[in-house]
Formats: sequence, structure tokens, C-alpha cells
Amino acid sequence: MNVKFFATYRMIVGQGCINLPAPRDVLELLEILEQRYPDFQGLLLNDDHTDKGRDALVLVCGRHIEHLDGVRTPLSEQDYVAVTPLVAGG
Repeated sequence: MNVKFFATYRMIVGQGCINLPAPRDVLELLEILEQRYPDFQGLLLNDDHTDKGRDALVLVCGRHIEHLDGVRTPLSEQDYVAVTPLVAGG
């Protein structure tokens, strides 16, 4: 599965894209990312690790997870996931 990172999340990972075996769902993916990259602690997941953090945006195959099954959106090897911080500009 392909996972793409943007903005400050790209800096945390040190590259724009990684490949890894597809976890069961988005929640498990975010947990894996927090374990692999400790600087994600408190950014990708909420305090009790039951949902994504409020400033993280996650898209699966170009669709926002809020329009799918949220963090319970299932993942497969063919999926691509984009993870980006909420950004504002003017």
C-alpha cells in the first residue's frame, strides 16, 4: 500500500511517500505511523486513540475518510492513502 505525506508530515517522515503492507483499517495505519515515527504522537490520533486527531486529514484513494467509514475504513494493498495536516492560508 502506498502512503503519501504532505507539508510538515512529509518532514516528519523524511520523504513524501512510503510503501507498507496494508493494515486492517485507517485506525491501524495511524497507529503504525505513530509507532514508526514518534514525532506523530498527538498529531494523527486523538488522546484515547479511538479516532484521528482533529488537525489530521486522511484520504483513501482520493476520498476523505469522513465520507467513507471514518477510521474504520478498510484498507487493501491496492489503496493509496494521503495524510496531511489541516492547513490554513490566505
